[in-house]
Amino acid sequence: MHVIQQTFSVPYSYEVFFTTHLFDSGNPLLKNYLESQAANNLSKRLLVIADEGLIKHHPNLPAQIRHYCASVSGFELAGDILVIPGGEAVKNDMPLFYSLVDAIDQYSIDRHSFVIGIGGGAVLDLVGFAAAVSHRGVRHIRIPSTVLSQNDSGVGVKNGINYKGKKNFLGSFAPPAAVFNDAHLLTTLDPKDWRAGIAEAVKVALIKDAPFFEWLEANATALAHGDLPLMQELVYRCAALHMAHIGGAGDPFESGSSRPLDFGHWSAHKLEQLSNFDLRHGEAVSIGMAVDSVYASLLGWLDQASALRIVKLLQQLQLPVYHPLMENKDGVPSPVIKGLEEFREHLGGRLTICLLKGIGVAAEVHVMDLTLLDKAVETVRSLS
Repeated sequence: MHVIQQTFSVPYSYEVFFTTHLFDSGNPLLKNYLESQAANNLSKRLLVIADEGLIKHHPNLPAQIRHYCASVSGFELAGDILVIPGGEAVKNDMPLFYSLVDAIDQYSIDRHSFVIGIGGGAVLDLVGFAAAVSHRGVRHIRIPSTVLSQNDSGVGVKNGINYKGKKNFLGSFAPPAAVFNDAHLLTTLDPKDWRAGIAEAVKVALIKDAPFFEWLEANATALAHGDLPLMQELVYRCAALHMAHIGGAGDPFESGSSRPLDFGHWSAHKLEQLSNFDLRHGEAVSIGMAVDSVYASLLGWLDQASALRIVKLLQQLQLPVYHPLMENKDGVPSPVIKGLEEFREHLGGRLTICLLKGIGVAAEVHVMDLTLLDKAVETVRSLS
């Protein structure tokens, strides 16, 4: 028998920048970054794809982008800025996905050029996936425009779209070349989107950082009512924890079955789908965290007082903690329960659910007691 084995590693490095008014002519941050990436004596292209919802609130942004990019040496805009719909529905739109791949082809976006996605998490997921599968991967830059994408999804290494009702079934691990968080883009968010993004900060605090959880408790009312300086601190702290996990967990591409950053998500993904995405991702995660926290207390892992603190914080942030879809009805199990099997399948191994043993202390289980889970749902319903 003959065997040839090859082992190699590929280093990845990218930066997350925090700024405001990114495309203001007096802000050199993006210009300096791009010019540092320019190829000698070659003019390369920037394909900009923007979220329609963002453009509605910032109608002058396309003109600002064109003016700003005209001053960048070594790069030129590739045609018009592509404005596409936002929201989870775009991740179910295969013709839209193919149109982005066609645009990358049409404008000759090569590996020295950049695809720049500007918008919420769904748009960034879609744009990142289109970039990842074109030419086996062209560089993409993310400019997240929501709290959720600035503090969580937009700073990670994953991209994806939905398939046959399964969230992120098609996707890739393709780190961005860089991320630029512009706080000004948050100022026009719908209040529900503003608050929904805070759910991921609660999540990462619960599994990694008890003092951050206490900070959220102390500032919950101001955060829920739109305090921008506090939100900027929240985004930074949350993004820092997220980035530290990606680099420090030793499994950035999730080759194992452990995903602690998905606390509260096994039910959230299913809730989003079953509600026809009327529930925002952060709202569904809030419900998932409330149920899983109470479940952990019924399991004897988390003390009851801590579980109640968690539910209370979510309520102070004006986030939902319960939805009727979680209930069993007439002896028929909640359709959300199917999310457990889909979550196991998505992980590619045995079921692994992140729960809490304390605020800031995460642990894993591989079996969920459905009787206790029903009781947790009922408890949360009574609290809501």
